[in-house]
Amino acid sequence: MALFRFTRASRSLLRPSLTSSPPILSSSQSSSTSIANPHFSNRVTGISHLIPNYENSLDHFKISKENLFLLPNFRPGIAWISTSSGVAGSPSKSDQQRNSNTSSDSKNAVGVPSWIEVYLPRGIQPYAKLARLDKPIGTWLLAWPCMWSITLAATPGHLPDFKMMALFGCGALLLRGAGCTINDLLDRDIDTKVERTKLRPVASGLLTPFQGIGFLGFQLLLGLGILLQLNNYSRVLGASSLLLVFSYPLMKRFTFWPQAYLGLTFNWGALLGWSAIKGSLDPAIVFPLYFSGVLWTLVYDTIYAHQDKEDDMKVGVKSTALRFGDLTKQWTAGFGIACISSLALSGLNADIGWPYYAFLTAASGQLAWQIWTVNLACRADCNRKFVSNKWFGALVFSGILFGRVFS
Repeated sequence: MALFRFTRASRSLLRPSLTSSPPILSSSQSSSTSIANPHFSNRVTGISHLIPNYENSLDHFKISKENLFLLPNFRPGIAWISTSSGVAGSPSKSDQQRNSNTSSDSKNAVGVPSWIEVYLPRGIQPYAKLARLDKPIGTWLLAWPCMWSITLAATPGHLPDFKMMALFGCGALLLRGAGCTINDLLDRDIDTKVERTKLRPVASGLLTPFQGIGFLGFQLLLGLGILLQLNNYSRVLGASSLLLVFSYPLMKRFTFWPQAYLGLTFNWGALLGWSAIKGSLDPAIVFPLYFSGVLWTLVYDTIYAHQDKEDDMKVGVKSTALRFGDLTKQWTAGFGIACISSLALSGLNADIGWPYYAFLTAASGQLAWQIWTVNLACRADCNRKFVSNKWFGALVFSGILFGRVFS
């Protein structure tokens, strides 16, 4: 019998789940409920420390009825929230099917507190979100071309310079954060009109533009400290990339090819990594590697851009997702083939060992999988395929590493 004894605290947590219709509150009901039930109010405000600017942000966090079917998977300590509103009730099977197969699933996506909200002080949280520290995929995509280049520049039969790789890893984190800060400052008026970006720190007002500029200066200062540890050739080459970083956010206003411009920016490390080891560039090896990264970016960022295509049309900005439309898979397949061909050419000119081509074959399969299986009408699936590109980068890196060691 002792096994079935519950404490008062346990019963209070279980009581809502025993009712036939869970009490789901909209923002318009929250204030009246708090007055009528002080105990409920105290329990809600108990999680306020997890949400920046909680008192002024209640309208942004509402539980939708489409997400109720996820409650059986609820774990204590994790708050399921959504940016859409809804009323109490259990969704039908058709509702659940619609959520998983249409683009509306991203607008009603369930969110959980990230490590930023859980572990960082409230005053630092907006800056961490501005740098996208809770979304490391951007740092991976920026770092992989650097790692490819550094490893390719290693002496045959030897491991790459791990100290240089660590240095470039920190640089990728800082430069990606600086790029996101510049993007949010220049796009703050556009971000407020796009569902996926309207709650970003600058667009939502959590940070002022002046605070964003100050944070940008801090990141660039740290990045300068890393750049100064490289040789003179690499310092000039690295500093020249800032022109691309600052101008990229403007490209979507003028051209349907901002993804190509992003590729030129994000893969600059393919040039910089080689020069940091060798002190110069070998065009026959480095240029094919660089252009393979640009083509890779055209694949993953076109898929990513399909998340925002409806909002982009309303706002009036451009992207390859809008340019290609229903032919997106054919275009991205062509970019993928050209990307793998450029990687093969770079490896051939570098006289790399056979394991490189074995891993390159596996990377080709990963790229083909994401292109042909992505559901371009589903925002969540577009994001999943976009995030999977960290594994493509890892496969290419593994091929270069083993190919160089066994050269």
